Amino acid sequence: MATEKFYPLRPIQRFLIDTHFKKAKSTMMNVGMLLKLSPVVDMERLAAAVNALLNAHDIFRCRLTINPDTEDICQTFDGEIVEVQVEKTSDEEFELLRKKRLETPYKIMNQPLYHIYLFETPNQKYFYVDFYHAVMDSVSIMTIFQRELNFYYLGRYLDKPESYAQFVTEESITSPAELETGHNYWRNLLADFDAEKNLPTVDVENVLAWTKGTVDGKFKSISEEFFRTTRFGENKFFLAAFMLTLAKVTDSKKVFATWLDNGRGKDDKDQIMGLTTNIFPCAWDFAEDMTFENFFNIFSGKIRQELDYKKSLDVVYNDGLADDVPSFMFQKNLITDHFTIGNTTATVADMPPNEISAAQNSLDIKIFAGDDGMYKWRLTYDAGRFSAESMKNFVAALEDTLRVIQNKDTRISQIIS
Repeated sequence: MATEKFYPLRPIQRFLIDTHFKKAKSTMMNVGMLLKLSPVVDMERLAAAVNALLNAHDIFRCRLTINPDTEDICQTFDGEIVEVQVEKTSDEEFELLRKKRLETPYKIMNQPLYHIYLFETPNQKYFYVDFYHAVMDSVSIMTIFQRELNFYYLGRYLDKPESYAQFVTEESITSPAELETGHNYWRNLLADFDAEKNLPTVDVENVLAWTKGTVDGKFKSISEEFFRTTRFGENKFFLAAFMLTLAKVTDSKKVFATWLDNGRGKDDKDQIMGLTTNIFPCAWDFAEDMTFENFFNIFSGKIRQELDYKKSLDVVYNDGLADDVPSFMFQKNLITDHFTIGNTTATVADMPPNEISAAQNSLDIKIFAGDDGMYKWRLTYDAGRFSAESMKNFVAALEDTLRVIQNKDTRISQIIS
């Protein structure tokens, strides 16, 4: 009998799973969508394509379990693939099934970490696909899964894919000395963070608990055209603007943020199906004046060096070192409103509600590259601390920052004064 092999959790996986357990009714770990299919889609052919894709990648065999030797949560990659079949139902019954399945939180221990269903009613065909976020990131879902599913549907065979189990194994190899060096680095980096000094001024009274607030919109002062004529990378450019705005709004020269690195585009990891992302803290002291270009170059170099400490990020998550730190995320080239299946387009009919959030962050901004060349933003914040008005003012300040830093010679003192 084969011996079960246990693999460690990546630091960010452990963070997401621990967060889930803290608020077990949360649906935040559901990352998926309900797709309305074209009438010409062959449902049995699509089912076969889905099953071929599930069997091709070891991430779909991933199961969370307890390592009997360490008694800690770990993962295995030898779970069974439960084949997807077309479920035929009435329109009325589908409505009930859809709502129930969209809102179902994951039971994560020793269970499949995806929900995939194919529904056919007398009037419509549907494809529901949903993943547990601790094993799949947005690139895996919106790019790799979509592309490969379409290949299989069209009858195209693919080479043996990259193994997520191998990726986890290789990433976990580190010495105690290397691990401790990274732990010390992150502790020192975040030691001075103070929510009272490094967040916008609290302007909401008599709210005792975290409350979700959201505002969104589109930037008017910058488009993708700017990055075609400059060497500034979009991700770090927007992160730099975010940090400058934090300095301006908080009137604190030293600022802190976290940012999302997708872990791809290097070491041939861009085709791995699974969660490769990391959330990195960063900090900067704007006490020294310089041009934006000089700041950007030094800041970018510092960010690149910090990537070497990714194996020690567990101390950030486990010790809550960045719990209140504002967060930044940039997303580009991710198709979020439709899937291509064969020569047809499947459109998003619904998303998991995720109204109950286990992540109670203070201030998060996501910036998306739109189809029209402009950038959309969504600010999620603790409405128990900040009013919608103050958050709109924050974005207005960010808009102004983005406008002036397009002149690389603008001095930092002009921006944050």
